Amino acid sequence: MPQQSPLDLPPHDPFGPHNLPYGVFTPSDAPDLRRIGVRYGDHVLDAGAAAAAVGSPHAALLGQPTLNPLMAAGRPVWRAVREELRAWLTEPVHRPTIEPLLRPLTTVTLHLPFEVADYVDFYASEHHASNVGRIFRPDGEPLTPNWKHMPIGYHGRAGTVVVSGTPVVRPRGQLGAPTGRSTPGHSALPPFGPSLRLDFEAEVAFVVGTPSPFNTPVPLSGFHNHVFGVCLLNDWSARDIQSWEYRPLGPFLGKSFATSVAAWITPLDALAAARTAPPGRDVPLLPYLDDSAAEPGGLDLRIEVAVNGHPVSHPPFAAMYWTAAQQLAHMTVNGASLRTGDLFASGTVSGPEPHQRGCLLELTWSGRDPLRLPGGERTFLEDGDEVTLTAWAPGPDNSRVALGEVTGCVAPSTP
Repeated sequence: MPQQSPLDLPPHDPFGPHNLPYGVFTPSDAPDLRRIGVRYGDHVLDAGAAAAAVGSPHAALLGQPTLNPLMAAGRPVWRAVREELRAWLTEPVHRPTIEPLLRPLTTVTLHLPFEVADYVDFYASEHHASNVGRIFRPDGEPLTPNWKHMPIGYHGRAGTVVVSGTPVVRPRGQLGAPTGRSTPGHSALPPFGPSLRLDFEAEVAFVVGTPSPFNTPVPLSGFHNHVFGVCLLNDWSARDIQSWEYRPLGPFLGKSFATSVAAWITPLDALAAARTAPPGRDVPLLPYLDDSAAEPGGLDLRIEVAVNGHPVSHPPFAAMYWTAAQQLAHMTVNGASLRTGDLFASGTVSGPEPHQRGCLLELTWSGRDPLRLPGGERTFLEDGDEVTLTAWAPGPDNSRVALGEVTGCVAPSTP
């Protein structure tokens, strides 16, 4: 029986022609030569080789070792390249040329697909922010007074954004307030060592393609012209380090040790059928954030979080209070410019139900209610634990659009 061609996908394959996410890979026979790839089923198309073989005007962009030049080219080019890719993979005339350029995913190594310029993490889930407020301020208001007036965010460290599959070393740092008594002439010191409260955060991230000029805010309507695509993100968090350091300036070393992103960037156009209205707003918004007359800015992404292969949560991205377009508008309203490769993330995605909470801090209520797993209980992550985020969104004609997974295994702390 002849072997099935990788071009002949099953109906409604979640990585079919309606999806076509971009990545960067090296084949086993050329491990030092990075190439732009496009995922198709369980194969990856060498996009640069395909473009050169058919004489595409975009061969130079697709022949690069990173997505940044393609991302910087702008939306008209993104759409033209996407149409070319779909034609190459689906039209019979291209089959003899394209089929040999598809490689099984099991035979390639995936890399961080773009050079990260800046990284901003938001706090856009009302359910997550409210739960965290109840945990840390049980006698106060769950949300701070500013929360419903603007998307809250902070700047992270671009240099520690790593691709899915990269081990995450347990960070070391100051773990809390000084304990014990001071001795004459010496004050008590904070405990120092490996984090004991290591956590994951299930998030969705957006990758900027087209830059913007300095002192030129990007309005809500500019979102599609600047954002190249979407990926899953795990913003690992050391809760003990974070809780000691964050007052008064916010997250720092408790977050900056590692942020994992998917190896595949899903184009915005692939998620057109997943657009949905955000939750109703009960506080009036300033004009630059008011999306009441705009196209629906939410995305219906269904996320699953698994620890050691066991599903522990199903956060719904459609429940996010602040949309990515609002986050981008707020991020630039002060005149801050965008650069190709900027990455901004949603913050932890959580829903209203206990099984929809997107981090262990919420799932275990700061360790009070241990999570029961086949391998034993967890309050926070142990060495050797592997966390995997997957997601899908509704696609055209009752299909599904899968997002590339994010996985990371906790490695022991290094001295």
